[in-house]
Amino acid sequence: MLRISTAWMYQQSVNTMLNQQDALDESENQVSTGNAINVASDNPTGAAQIVGLNHILAQNTQYASNMTAANTRLSTESSTLSSVSNLLNSINDVGLSAMNGAMSSSDLNNMATELEQYRDQLVQLANTTDANGQALFSGTSTTTTPFVTNSTTGAITYTGNDQQSYSSIGTGLQIANGDPGSSVFMNIPAGNGSFVTAAGASNTGTLVVGATSVTDTSAFQAATASGPINDTITFGANGTYAVTDAAGNPVDDSSGNPITGTYTAGGAISFDGMSITMSGTPASGDTVNVQSDTASNTQSVFTTINNMITALQSGESSTALNNTLNGQLQSLNQAMSSVSNTEVAVGSRISTLQQQQSNYSDLSVTYQSALSDVQNVDMATAISNLSLQSTALQASQQVFAKIQGTSLFDYLQG
Repeated sequence: MLRISTAWMYQQSVNTMLNQQDALDESENQVSTGNAINVASDNPTGAAQIVGLNHILAQNTQYASNMTAANTRLSTESSTLSSVSNLLNSINDVGLSAMNGAMSSSDLNNMATELEQYRDQLVQLANTTDANGQALFSGTSTTTTPFVTNSTTGAITYTGNDQQSYSSIGTGLQIANGDPGSSVFMNIPAGNGSFVTAAGASNTGTLVVGATSVTDTSAFQAATASGPINDTITFGANGTYAVTDAAGNPVDDSSGNPITGTYTAGGAISFDGMSITMSGTPASGDTVNVQSDTASNTQSVFTTINNMITALQSGESSTALNNTLNGQLQSLNQAMSSVSNTEVAVGSRISTLQQQQSNYSDLSVTYQSALSDVQNVDMATAISNLSLQSTALQASQQVFAKIQGTSLFDYLQG
């Protein structure tokens, strides 16, 4: 016969009520916090999932913040480059207007003053900072003012570096959030981007070098295959000319014959895939130098503007002035192309950011939903459980109280 002691029966009742109290406490926590898992012991597997999902969401939040900051910075750069482009167009207009033989020295000096103002505005734009006060065009040296003007000479130096700063916008994904001023404003190819021309400083005729271009890419590449060209067109009597290299040797055409010809005013001289338009009449002995654009044959847009200012203030002849301005305007056009290319690149980055922001917004919704499924309690079920468990605990307590109050004497009296 199995004997059940009163102590054991009491202990079993107490254990039952304690278990019911634990379950009731858990339900109360779920209802009050709204979480199905409040401590890892509630559901170790679910708790691990919550940690992982929260980590992913925290990463996504940081990426979203980086994208917002990068988008703001790039939008500021885009707006600034647009202003720079407009300013360079105005400078170009002044240069073209100056090549008018009717301009007086006073007019030219006024134009020089106008260009000085444009140059100073350009420096201001090149030193633009973002919402955090960090320079847009100083590379990774964002706390440095990238462009500094010498108050005496007007020369502008670049104090930033040549590196691009990046923002992390995803796992293993970065995007440039700025451009170094060295590539946008400083290292601009001279001439037309392939070669640069310059009328001889000692020319005595009225020859003015105009537009230049590469008309035959294959021929130009063949001419530069062994190295950069450095040729000189030398004029003789009645517009005759011959082309020599840096050592004074004749330059041959593709058939091996020395390049010679006769220039007609308003026409062009073409050789090695290059076309050089000219106007005016050269004197015997006048020269035009033709050099490949190389890394050493570059200048900043600020130098271009300063060269234009100096030419306008120099009082030199209209022929010399027009030659100088034509050459500088070609360099200015290269600067305008540099700014335009950077604008396109910035626009592409902004488009990429917008697409990435959309992707991460969708991902965040997905991860938030997954987290909610694991972490959040079904409130209706939790409240129902809380009510049932509370009732069950009260019943157990009442039963225990009644049993605890009985004894053998109660049985005998009955």
